[in-house]
Amino acid sequence: MGLSQVQWTPGLRRIVAFGDRPTSVADEVIDLIQCKLGEMEASGGLAGHTFKPGDTVRITDGPMQGMLAVFERPTTPSERVQVLLAFLGHANRAWVPVTDLEKVTPEANSPASESSERRRTRGRGRRIQRSLQP
Repeated sequence: MGLSQVQWTPGLRRIVAFGDRPTSVADEVIDLIQCKLGEMEASGGLAGHTFKPGDTVRITDGPMQGMLAVFERPTTPSERVQVLLAFLGHANRAWVPVTDLEKVTPEANSPASESSERRRTRGRGRRIQRSLQP
């Protein structure tokens, strides 16, 4: 069987090669990979997440600890995800470990001072009329 037949095998990602020449992988390396995969499956597989694009999250560790962000998308199967941070007046992308995120509920998203203090004017002294019923 030639190389051209093998390279179109479904599920094949890459052929191990040095330069243009394919090389064989030692059986010990294959056994080690299979052993590590077995350990991962036994422990429940890769750590997943339940975040959806648009979810508000808080960064719990690292240099951006405590900052709120918007979950954008995963970048690798489990370890890192892409979030949008409001930083210096702009939305900036950041890649952080998924284990450093926690979902923020809408109530916890807004500071207490903003929720308790309502606007009184529409600007230029025009008062906002509020009805007595909620």
